[in-house]
Formats: sequence, structure tokens, C-alpha cells
Amino acid sequence: MNGGTDNHTIDALLPPEIALKAEAVGVAKTRLDTLGLLTLAVLGGAFIALGAMFATTVLAGADGVVPFGISRLLSGLVFCLGLILIVVGGAELFTGNTLMVMAWAAGKVRLHEMLRAWLIVYIGNFIGAIGTAALVFLSGQVLAGKGSVAVVALTLAVNKVTLSFDHALFLGILCNVLVCLAVWLAFGARTTTDKVLAVLFPVSAFVVAGFEHSVANMYLIPLGLFVKAWVPDALWAQIASSPAGYDALTWPAFFVSLIPVTIGNIIGGGGLVGGVYWFIYLRKRPAA
Repeated sequence: MNGGTDNHTIDALLPPEIALKAEAVGVAKTRLDTLGLLTLAVLGGAFIALGAMFATTVLAGADGVVPFGISRLLSGLVFCLGLILIVVGGAELFTGNTLMVMAWAAGKVRLHEMLRAWLIVYIGNFIGAIGTAALVFLSGQVLAGKGSVAVVALTLAVNKVTLSFDHALFLGILCNVLVCLAVWLAFGARTTTDKVLAVLFPVSAFVVAGFEHSVANMYLIPLGLFVKAWVPDALWAQIASSPAGYDALTWPAFFVSLIPVTIGNIIGGGGLVGGVYWFIYLRKRPAA
């Protein structure tokens, strides 16, 4: 692989080429019709939710049995299912779409076009994620492991809604730096295997570290709320707890908790990844 910007081999794209591709992808997203973009976003939310479901189940019963770091590593690896489905299968994800900042900074799209796409995708991700949470709950999957899956769902949800604003903001920034780096690497991939490997470690890292992903939270917190409100009384006896032990977990707390995480995700992905790579590779590009 040479050190220039032209790469016509089967090797992965070079960083300057990735920047051009990211810009072009950002432009293409703003050109999608509303219904198509919304539908792809619903899929994106559902795919992230499936990864979160996988991770929640893997964590069930691990507390006190499997070392903390190992259990988090396993959950991080399986959570990657969500972004793998998105980058390989095709879907739209709000956090990854913060890279559209590159197309906006390059003057290829207008601010209102980028914000329109973000809003549509955010709404679609919410529908897909919370809808999947409802389906998972109705399926009875949270009752598996003698209630241990439900315990994980409740614990994760409470921990997320009780974060302070600044804590959630910075966790959101760090999360989307890693998510957008995963997307950035996937842009450079030539094969499906390349894309899967590109996603694996950045996404695992944010899960292991406990960073905050707004779309994942659209699944994890509602699932905890569903468990708190509607699981059979027998489950509370089984896990030696009660709904009163989760008073902090409410719908208003859920919606408020999304605010700092979403802002942090925009700063991390749009500013610290998209903005930085635009500055490096696209800032001085001659006008077409």
C-alpha cells in the first residue's frame, strides 16, 4: 500500500479516501426520502436493541461469579451484533450519522438538511429500540435465568437514569468517539469480514468502559421500566426485591437522561471524529 491518496488495490481504503467516502455518504443520506430514511432508522434502532438484548443476557448471573472485566468484555463483544447488522445489513443510526458533520463542513449539505436527517433518524431509532424492548418483554425473555435477566435489565436502567448531567455528557462523548471510529474504519473496509473486524474492538471498548450510547439507552431503560411495571409478582419474590426498590426508574427520568447522552454523542462523533478528520483531510481540498 502506498502513502498517497490513490488506492486501486484490494487493500482497505486509505484515510484520505475514507474521508471522501464519509463525505459522500453524508450527502447521500440527506437525499433519502423521509419514509425511506425513517424505515432504515427503525431498523437501526431495532438492530442496536438486539445487540443490547444479547449483552444483557450474557451479563445475567455474572455478578460475583465472573470477574467484572471479563463479564464486561463478553457483553461488549456480543453487543457488537447491533452495529454489525447496521453496517453490513444496511440501516441508519443516529450516533454514526453524526459523521455527516464532514459533509456539512465541506459545504456539500446545508445545516437544515443535516439536522432534518438527524431528527428523522433519531425518531426512527427510538421507535425501533423501544418497539424491540416491548417485543422482548412480551416474549418473556426477561424471565430467563430464574429472573437474572430481569435483574440486569433493572440494574442497568437505574444506573443510567441516575447519572448526573455532566457524568452522562462525558460518557456520551467518549462513547460516540469509539462508535464513529468503528464506522470510520468500516467505511474503509473492502469485505464483509473487514467490516465486522472494524466494528468489533471500538464498540466492545465503549461497552466495557461503561460509556453511554443514546440509542442503546432507548432499549435498555424502557426494558427496565417494563420489567418494573409488569413482571409477575412471583418474579419479585424470586429475586428478593420489589418495585419500590427502583423508585428512581421512571419515564420522566428516562427522557431527561437522554438529553446529556445525546448531546455528548453529537460532540464526540460530530466534533471529535467527524470534525477532526474533516480538518485533516478535507479542509484544504480545492473546490470542484
